[in-house]
Amino acid sequence: MSQAFVRAALASDWATVAALYGDDAVLNPPNEPAVKGRAAIQAFFAKFPPITALKFTNIAVEGHDDLAYTLGSYTMTLAPPGAAAPVKDSGKYVEIRRKQRDGRWLIAVDIFNSDLPRAPPPK
Repeated sequence: MSQAFVRAALASDWATVAALYGDDAVLNPPNEPAVKGRAAIQAFFAKFPPITALKFTNIAVEGHDDLAYTLGSYTMTLAPPGAAAPVKDSGKYVEIRRKQRDGRWLIAVDIFNSDLPRAPPPK
């Protein structure tokens, strides 16, 4: 599932990324309000600048019955339009997945944040 996310994100295929989330999933991005629902999650990711490199490293994957979680880290390179150079980021994530009736494990709750220092507030 993590590699399906990576392949789709590198292709800017946000419909495929969003399909990895449940209909009522919640995405908790850094420094923003929660994004609720598959359609809103797709719209959130569609605003991302092109991703030129993305790697997920799953540190722990555990579950029981119809719930599981993934704890991991990521590295990512973005190419914002008009930027002088690519932007590199690294951070961590936790996903809670729920097993669906058809056997797929969709993301129910997702949170990620960067390990990079926060920019100081504007003066």
